[in-house]
Amino acid sequence: MRKIAIAFYKPYDVLCQFTGPGDVSTIADHISVPEVYPCGRLDKDSEGLLILSNDGSLQARISHPRFHLPKTYLVMVEGTPDRYDLDRLNQGLRLSDGPTAPAVAKIIEPPPQSLLPGRDLGPEFKRPTSWIELTIREGRNRQVRRMTAAVGHPTLRLIRARIGPVTLGELRPGEFRELGTEEIRQIYHAIRA
Repeated sequence: MRKIAIAFYKPYDVLCQFTGPGDVSTIADHISVPEVYPCGRLDKDSEGLLILSNDGSLQARISHPRFHLPKTYLVMVEGTPDRYDLDRLNQGLRLSDGPTAPAVAKIIEPPPQSLLPGRDLGPEFKRPTSWIELTIREGRNRQVRRMTAAVGHPTLRLIRARIGPVTLGELRPGEFRELGTEEIRQIYHAIRA
């Protein structure tokens, strides 16, 4: 079987698996390529880049934390983090399951609407918001959401924009494309053992 890898823009409210209970939307509603599986995951309420592959070695290298592959998120948070909040994220902070590794966090302009399809966040989210770009090299359960909450700025929207050298690029929610040989080579090159 030919080894392949796919970059997929997982939409909001889609389970990061091929089967789900009842009428819940899954990635099978968007991807018809046989025998590929997610390299890591994104929560149902998160959106953005997900890589799928039929190559077990590549799956492990992308998803296992020991390889420290950087993952970058665009995060809409409640309020505006100040320098102290960003410093805490950048230096690492303590969560309920232990300290995080240092991250790279900075305030950014809102991403272009072409990257972010509209989504009603509900009336409870009409408070002031801002966007941060956050890069981590771990991948604990709901880590980004827990980190922003720990500095007093809960996450309202979370979009993974990059995994190692692979970006969302021109993909729109529900779209996917096959990664080229050079992109896969770059993933292996970006990994710190």
